[in-house]
Amino acid sequence: MTAEKLSSNELHEALKNLGGWNLFEEGQSLTKTYQFDNFAQAFSFMTQVALYAEKVNHHPEWTNIYNKVQVRLFTHDCDGVSAKDIALALYMDQSAFYYLNPCTSNQSDLVF
Repeated sequence: MTAEKLSSNELHEALKNLGGWNLFEEGQSLTKTYQFDNFAQAFSFMTQVALYAEKVNHHPEWTNIYNKVQVRLFTHDCDGVSAKDIALALYMDQSAFYYLNPCTSNQSDLVF
């Protein structure tokens, strides 16, 4: 089953729930940079996301330089952003939360 590209309205609605994510290439992809305290946290985050991405068979395009992880999400099948990308972005934000806010249980103060 081929993923469907989100409409402009669907994409803008989804972005309301994705803090720090930006549209790139005229809405063809989503981007975000996570900044952690150190390399170990960045690498741990990437490992956690990699295991999930393999499980759902949807993989991010990303780079890591020391404590920063730059992410670009898009779906090749539809040549744009699909619900798969939104789900992966939400998972990434959830995963990063625990590294970036270790003593916070209330997610209303998210820092990304």
